[in-house]
Amino acid sequence: MELFEHDDTPGKSPRNPASVPLAERVRPSRLEDFAGQQHLLGDGSPLRVFIEKNEIPSMILWGPPGCGKTTIARIAARQSGSHFFQLNAVSSGVQEVRRVIERAEANRARGKKTLLFIDEIHRFNKSQQDALLHSVEDGVIALIGATTENPSFEVISPLLSRCLVYVLHPLTEAELNTVLDRAISSDAILRGQTVRLGEKERAALMLLAAGDARVMLNGLESALRLIKPAPGGDRTVTVRAIEEAFQRRQPKYDKGGEEHYNIISAFIKSLRGSDPDAAVYWLARMLEGGEDPKFIARRMIILASEDVGNADPHALVIATSCFTAVDYIGMPEARIVLSQAATYLASAPKSNAALRAVETALEDVRRAANDPVPLHLRNAPTRLMKDLEYGKEYKYSHDYDQHFVEQQYLPDNLKDRIYYRPSDSGTEKSIRERLNKLWKGRPR
Repeated sequence: MELFEHDDTPGKSPRNPASVPLAERVRPSRLEDFAGQQHLLGDGSPLRVFIEKNEIPSMILWGPPGCGKTTIARIAARQSGSHFFQLNAVSSGVQEVRRVIERAEANRARGKKTLLFIDEIHRFNKSQQDALLHSVEDGVIALIGATTENPSFEVISPLLSRCLVYVLHPLTEAELNTVLDRAISSDAILRGQTVRLGEKERAALMLLAAGDARVMLNGLESALRLIKPAPGGDRTVTVRAIEEAFQRRQPKYDKGGEEHYNIISAFIKSLRGSDPDAAVYWLARMLEGGEDPKFIARRMIILASEDVGNADPHALVIATSCFTAVDYIGMPEARIVLSQAATYLASAPKSNAALRAVETALEDVRRAANDPVPLHLRNAPTRLMKDLEYGKEYKYSHDYDQHFVEQQYLPDNLKDRIYYRPSDSGTEKSIRERLNKLWKGRPR
């Protein structure tokens, strides 16, 4: 598309429908035809109000593949009469961004709005995101960024602060069925045929699509190509055809589908289970399938606290450093850093004591969230507070032998509660011995 504009740009020749995937042919162009995301697009919902008023703010759409991020951006552009430009962060850089901004500035001089949609914005590096800041802040462009990753980690803070963030959900089975029915009845090619699709076949499509409307529609289209039409032109879709279609279409590692979750689960469980060989194998499977290396690194940070904890305090340092290094150097070199961190975490002693401690404490907080802070622990910045004996009996630990003195730190009704119970694993064994020596009346 010329300078990334919408394919309905005036003067462009229409494409042959047969050359366009089904999911693209039936992409909704109106809010009324959009299925799903009712928390954002239902009557009176925030995003719908913006679109209906033709007042499109800059925003980040965060959600899984096939949930409607691109469609929302196109509907917003069409509804507001904006010039629409689309970039893919994987294949575009600062130069393409600047070209769009130049066009947007010219549009504004003519009283026209410009909407820039960046797919996979989490793939833009800091300098690429920096190039957007001034134009977003000045309103030269309305930016809609789409991401499958948490924007808090992937979008720089200055840009994130200038955008609204909307969370999109995978489509439900009912919503997928709505999309499916509409496609069969409205598509320029399918509506001239009789497509028979039973309940079992629909269920198979839903299962393999895993909430992704694009995968579902393109899988249906592939299945139809495998079916020989009846003499009258009817096509009856079978479960076998659907399975064959998805096998032919789906890579061995589908970043948005069930296999994605299966393999990351196997990877994490291998780390937890202290098997570095299995961990490296599943890591290689993800990397070969094109998984975002920062997604893998983030999961290892979580595991470093959840499953290693203080049994090896260095694990969290290594996992966090791994994420930083991966962010700095990118692939293919990042594979080495990921392998180093994964093998270390898998080989480290394990403990989930930190996780159990905070979960137990949260249970107590939710039962009695307003327990008063003991007087001796309270701060006393004013004369009145001092008169009320705030902080009066507090004992300063460093004034005592071994920098420790026994006193009450929990609320009165929880004063003997034990949350953190160190394991016998690695460094936690010595932590437990020290705590038991200090707190003789509260053994762990």
